[in-house]
Amino acid sequence: MFRRGLFYSYLSIYLRFFLKLSVTETTLFASIPMVLSIVFQTLVWGRISDRYQRRRSLIITGEVLAALGTTLVWWLHTLPVSGPQRGYVIIIGFSIVEIFWSMSNIGWTALISDLYPDYMRTSIQGKLSTIGAAGRIIGVWIGGLVYDGIGQLYEGWGFDRGLLFFIASGVMVLSTIPILFLPEGGISRKEVTSAGSYSPKFLLLLLAMIFINFGRNSVAVIKTQYLSLEEGFDVSSQLLSYIVNMQSVAILIGGILIVPISKRVKDELLLVFGSIIGIAYLLGFVLSNLLPPIFLSNFLGGISDVTIMASSYSYASRLIPPQYRGRQFALYNATFFLSWGVGATLIGGPIIDLLLRSGQGPVLAYRISFAAAAVLVFIGLLLLIITNRLEER
Repeated sequence: MFRRGLFYSYLSIYLRFFLKLSVTETTLFASIPMVLSIVFQTLVWGRISDRYQRRRSLIITGEVLAALGTTLVWWLHTLPVSGPQRGYVIIIGFSIVEIFWSMSNIGWTALISDLYPDYMRTSIQGKLSTIGAAGRIIGVWIGGLVYDGIGQLYEGWGFDRGLLFFIASGVMVLSTIPILFLPEGGISRKEVTSAGSYSPKFLLLLLAMIFINFGRNSVAVIKTQYLSLEEGFDVSSQLLSYIVNMQSVAILIGGILIVPISKRVKDELLLVFGSIIGIAYLLGFVLSNLLPPIFLSNFLGGISDVTIMASSYSYASRLIPPQYRGRQFALYNATFFLSWGVGATLIGGPIIDLLLRSGQGPVLAYRISFAAAAVLVFIGLLLLIITNRLEER
C-alpha cells in the first residue's frame, strides 16, 4: 500500500500533463495491466494455486519479479524522444509487470481464507486495511514531495528521473521479508467440501460487485487530474497529497472501527452501508466548489473503501468452496482490478474526452464522469439488495 500511494497517486498526472497523453490514454496504464492481471489470475496462477495449494510462494515470487520489472520500465521509458511514446512504454511495460505481480494478488486473497475461519475474516481485513492505510499515507506524502523535487525542480521530476520508480521497487522487495515467516497456506484433503464449483449466490454477488466497483473506481485514476486542473482547484502536488491522504486516514480509522462492528453486523448489511457511503462520496465531487467539502468527500470515499473491501471479501469467502479458492477468488478480484482500470478507460475517460471535444469546460466534463460513476454504484446497490432478499427467502 505504501507503493501504491507513492506511485499511482501521481502517475496519472505525469502521463496527462508531462507526457501529454489524453485522459482516456492515461487510464490505459491501469486498464491494460488489470486485464492481463485477471486473465493470468484466472487461467494460470489461480489454477496453479488450487492444484499445488501454494500461496506464500506465489506472493514472494510475484513481488520480487514486479520490483525488478518496475525499475526496468523506468529505464525503457527514457529511451524514446516524444512524450506520448514514453507514456506508451510505461503502459506496455506495466502491463507485462502486472502479469507477474498478479501472482501476489491471488496468493494473499486465498491465504487469508486458508489461515482464518469465516467469522474472523472481516475483522482481519479491517486490521490489514488499517496497516495498509498507514503505509499509503506515508507513500502519498513522500510521492507528493518527490514528484516535483520538494518544489525545487519541476512537475514530474520524480518519475522522469526515476526516483519514484526506485523507491517503489525497493519497498516491494522489502515487503517480502515478513512473508517469509508465514505458513505456505493451502488446504488438506479433509477440508475439501462437496459444494458445487459455483454458488448461484456467489454469481449474484459478483454481478453486484461489478457495478459497485466499476462505479467507485472508474474515477480513481482521473480524480487527481480533476483536482490539478488549472480551471478548477489547481492544487499543488503537496496539497494533493493531503487530499488523497484524507482517504487513507479514513481507511485507517475505518479499519479499526470495523473490527468490533463486524461482530455485531452482518457482512451483507455492511456492504449495503459501504455502497451508500460510496454514492455520497462521488456526489460530493459533483457538487463541491470548495476544497473543504472535497476533503470530506475523500474521507467518505475511504470509509466506503474499507467497508466494501472487508465485508465483500468475507461474504465471498463464505460462498467459495475451499478447493476452488484460487480460481474463484480470481473472479472476485476481477470485479475490483478490472474496475480500477477498465472502468476509467471505458467510462470515465471517454465521457471526459467526448465532452471536451464538444466544447464543454473541463471542470464540468470531469464532474459528469463522477455523476455517471454514482449511477453505476446505485445500480450495484439495487442488485445487492435484491441478492440479499433472495438469500432471505
